[in-house]
Amino acid sequence: MMTTYSFLTVLLWSSMFHAIHMMPSQKRTNKHSHSERITLSENEGKTLHRTKRGWMWNQFFLLEEYTGPDTQYVGKLHTDQDKGDGNLKYILTGDGAGSLFIIDENTGDIHAAKKLDREEKSLYVLRAKAIDRKTGRQVEPESEFIIKIHDINDNEPKFTKDMYTASIPEMSGVGTSVIQVTATDADDANYGNSAKVVYSILQGQPYFSVDPETGIIKTALPDMSRENREQYQVVIQAKDMGGQMGGLSGTTTVNITLTDVNDNPPRFPQSTYQFSSPESAPPGTPLGRIKANDPDVGENAETEYSISNGDGSDMFDIVTDKDTQEGIITVKKHLDFENKMLYTLRVEATNTHLDPRFLQLGPFKDMAVVKISVEDIDEPPVFSRPWYLIDVDEDAKEGSIIGQVVAQDPDITKNAIKYSVDRHTDLDRIFNIYSENGSLFISKPLDREETPWHNITVIATEINNPKQSSQIPVFIRILDINDHAPEFDKYYETFVCENAKAGQLIQTVSAIDKDDPPRGHKFFFELVPEFAVHPNFSIVDNKDNTAGIMTRRNGYSRSKMSTYLLPIIIFDNDYPIQSSTGTLTIRVCACDSRGNMQSCSAEALLLPAGLSTGALVAILLCVIILLVLVVLFMALKRQRKKEPLIISKDDVRDNIVTYNDEGGGEEDTQAFDIGTLRNPEAREESKMRRDVIPETIFQIRRTAPLWENIDVQDFIHRRLKENDLDPAAPPYDSLATYAYEGNDSIANSLSSLESLTTEGNQDYDYLSDWGPRFKKLADMYGGEDSDRD
Repeated sequence: MMTTYSFLTVLLWSSMFHAIHMMPSQKRTNKHSHSERITLSENEGKTLHRTKRGWMWNQFFLLEEYTGPDTQYVGKLHTDQDKGDGNLKYILTGDGAGSLFIIDENTGDIHAAKKLDREEKSLYVLRAKAIDRKTGRQVEPESEFIIKIHDINDNEPKFTKDMYTASIPEMSGVGTSVIQVTATDADDANYGNSAKVVYSILQGQPYFSVDPETGIIKTALPDMSRENREQYQVVIQAKDMGGQMGGLSGTTTVNITLTDVNDNPPRFPQSTYQFSSPESAPPGTPLGRIKANDPDVGENAETEYSISNGDGSDMFDIVTDKDTQEGIITVKKHLDFENKMLYTLRVEATNTHLDPRFLQLGPFKDMAVVKISVEDIDEPPVFSRPWYLIDVDEDAKEGSIIGQVVAQDPDITKNAIKYSVDRHTDLDRIFNIYSENGSLFISKPLDREETPWHNITVIATEINNPKQSSQIPVFIRILDINDHAPEFDKYYETFVCENAKAGQLIQTVSAIDKDDPPRGHKFFFELVPEFAVHPNFSIVDNKDNTAGIMTRRNGYSRSKMSTYLLPIIIFDNDYPIQSSTGTLTIRVCACDSRGNMQSCSAEALLLPAGLSTGALVAILLCVIILLVLVVLFMALKRQRKKEPLIISKDDVRDNIVTYNDEGGGEEDTQAFDIGTLRNPEAREESKMRRDVIPETIFQIRRTAPLWENIDVQDFIHRRLKENDLDPAAPPYDSLATYAYEGNDSIANSLSSLESLTTEGNQDYDYLSDWGPRFKKLADMYGGEDSDRD
């Protein structure tokens, strides 16, 4: 069977408008000069022949923005297979098919259903085909063609901005570029002059001009001054069609500002200024303001003021207020009406930022005369110095004069002056002053270590006018004297290893001194005379305010002596030499081979080397049982009822009332001999322990001056410390009791034992006034019934 495919012929018939505006179409022909024959062998022995023929299509134009009453005709589709019997159906697909472009499926006529805009879409690609209505088969292969929208001038030029802002310095030359404006046209630039834009100026002449092709705005007049006019509004038009008649146009506004340049010098509005100042005005006091006007703005108007010459150039100064560009005249030195009453100044105002292009317009400065008169006032006293510094020794006697302040009245009258100390600066009243001559003297003792400096204020007042007064600071430096002894700078915890070698350093000590000698501190260390040759330790003065404690023998035993006391005397080198004695406590400790301390507790020696687990459990149980017994004992003791002191008033037997009275204090000489406590030599000598072999123990022999005038409470604490550190104490628990009642009470003794020595009956009614705690005593002794009982 042989099947032949015919070509689909596309006929595009243009309307009248198309004939008028259509450009000559470009034809592209693709022709094949030979035929290709394809033969297929089938079972039936039939051969299939297909002939490939050439075909041609054209590019057509269609007017945009068509406004006719009917739809715009585009063209017609037709195939030689169409017999005119309506058996074929034409179908159009592609860009806008069915919406913008519609086809008559019977005749193949194509129309534009809507008004087209080239600026939205300038090219449409469509595909057409014809199918058999009965079989639904395609009788022609699909063919593609292009419809190009033809442009018309329907868009006016538009500027990129609705409003432009630009600036240019004043006094610019003609032709100086200001800004460039740009307008665009949406029409086709490749077709006609619809998109060719030309610029022109509608408003802003004769000051500015515009380049018709580039849109660059330039100055048109020379030497435009900002001071005369600062703002300009220029209107620029952009017209298409090359600016010809009938072209569309658009406009924009350009706001141009002239910026300032320094083309004007400063000028004083008047040539002479008058000011006055009281003679009491302190330096820095403003007297007045002057201003040189400058029509420029910003930094071009910045003005610097200075005093060029005049008889008051050293007495007054002028500074520039950067905010207002004014010159502020101030007092530079103290004025004196009695010395000079009138000053004349010449003030100069100069621009600080000069423009070399306009120097020929200068000079950019101006001059004015300023006259200042001094007013006389009653002035307060004036001291001879702004402040005083006085050195005084720490041991100065009360009433000693340490210095003098001097003040006088600067006025012509020379009024008399009296002096006083501001007590707010000397609350302790350590210093005083003679009101007639200003001599300062000491009222109380001085202590440099407590207060090394005293800052007081002295007031000078006119006797005739007390309102006129002035103050002056006086700095009093207390010079040190050597009245404090050096002492250890801290508490030292010193230990020596049991395996220590002779000559080994075990501690380095240093000292401090509250005094402050001018040549610096220098301390010396040595043992007390009684321990000058110590068998166990020695001291080496390092000559740098430190000393080293050295061992003198090999090996120490905690079991024989666990603690050593080493008294050290510390001297200073100032006059008079001061010294103190400090005791260094040295513990004997177990150490490893490197000398690191492991244990210093003497009880550690009593623990067995090894205990079994059962032994440890038994010890723990015993401790727990003991604690339980103690808790039960305390609980029973608390539950026990207290028996009354006196069972019955009718009981005529002797009753002993216990008050736990410890005596009447130090004044109660019959209760206890307090002298025994004050005399440490009266205590019993320490007994040697009998259960260990004692080493040679050097007991510290204390001389009477060491304990002289010592407080009893301090003595008891020392005795307690000695018993705690006593190596000869028995291994079992012992009790050493010391009691110190303190000073006597203002209520005297409450003991009834002294009442036997009193003649007559005593009045105990005052016990009722002592509160509920003394109610029992008040009931026992306070009433007459009790006395009769």
